[in-house]
Amino acid sequence: MKKLFIITGEYSADKHAAAVVQELKKINTEIQIEAVGGENLKQVGAKLYCDHSKMSAMGFNFKIIIDHINLGKKLAKYLKDVYKPDMVLMIDYGGFNLNLSKVLSKYGFKLYYYIPPQIWASRKWRIKTVKKNINKVLTIFPFEKEMYQKEGIDVEFVGHPLLEEIPPKTDKEMFFKDFGFDTNKKLISIFPGSRVFEINNLLKLFLDSARIIKSKQENVEFALCQAPAIKDELISKILKEYSDLNIKVLKNKNYELLSVSDALMLASGTVALEASLYGTPMIISYRGPWFLYFIYRLVRCIKRVCLVNIILNKDIVPELIQINANKKLIASNILRILNDEEYRNNMINSLNNVKQMLNSEGSAKNTAIIINNNI
Repeated sequence: MKKLFIITGEYSADKHAAAVVQELKKINTEIQIEAVGGENLKQVGAKLYCDHSKMSAMGFNFKIIIDHINLGKKLAKYLKDVYKPDMVLMIDYGGFNLNLSKVLSKYGFKLYYYIPPQIWASRKWRIKTVKKNINKVLTIFPFEKEMYQKEGIDVEFVGHPLLEEIPPKTDKEMFFKDFGFDTNKKLISIFPGSRVFEINNLLKLFLDSARIIKSKQENVEFALCQAPAIKDELISKILKEYSDLNIKVLKNKNYELLSVSDALMLASGTVALEASLYGTPMIISYRGPWFLYFIYRLVRCIKRVCLVNIILNKDIVPELIQINANKKLIASNILRILNDEEYRNNMINSLNNVKQMLNSEGSAKNTAIIINNNI
């Protein structure tokens, strides 16, 4: 009986891993699977070595670093002396997994990496660690394949898991009726991020932009997507200053809002890729302390920020970052999306190309087949 061990570090990787396990069990019912993971992996029958719920804490915290080091040591010893897997599948969580790969490769384990760290975006020197320690890389972006091949790394593009996980478009008329939106108005949805840091730096900026938009165009209304991790008190406190906008706050309706909105104001991140799969026009904006931004500029490897623009290799979605993250620029770009029909249609047509480029055959299925053929 073949043994597989999976290492994830947070919720999304756990979800992606569970999808791979489901597909793997369809073609190999005998395989034994243990993991560092969460509820999703547990539900599909993987035995958890430990729960990763505390691994994804943000920030520079000495205790978190020590906990990660201790977990890495214990895990390496367990894999070497007890479980002895035929393959270790690492998923995302680059800081932990790349460091652990240095130890596991010395022990002779076959190491596969699904959803590798975004080396193309920053800290490109990490590719040396991948080349030295990882046996095969399974990428989710088409442009990554060429980068790894140039370094002589065994790589395969398997497609993006979002294509399997994202729900179909919501019925717009029904959604508007259920949540009291006006079908005669354009809906602009605001996604200010999922962290308190992002809310404090971006929400007022987006709301100030909304005020400008409303002053120039009456047939608009606004929705705010509140992330589960953000407390109601924080949102309510900020919105008190913007009661004139009559913004509806929705929780756990992110996919619905992404699919039914006429335009989107987004914090930079995966949400832009999700929006592209619905073909919804958008702008992305992000700003933070200048010190952190300068550090980012030092380690970044590409000029573009938005995943959509990176995948398409052209500037489709406006990127309003740092000094360009101002209310006038955001408002003017949203107004152009709403009122310039040619511009809007060109953006939608480009967004529709993203789905084709990300491969719709099934990332989890492709990954499972590769694992089963090589374990």
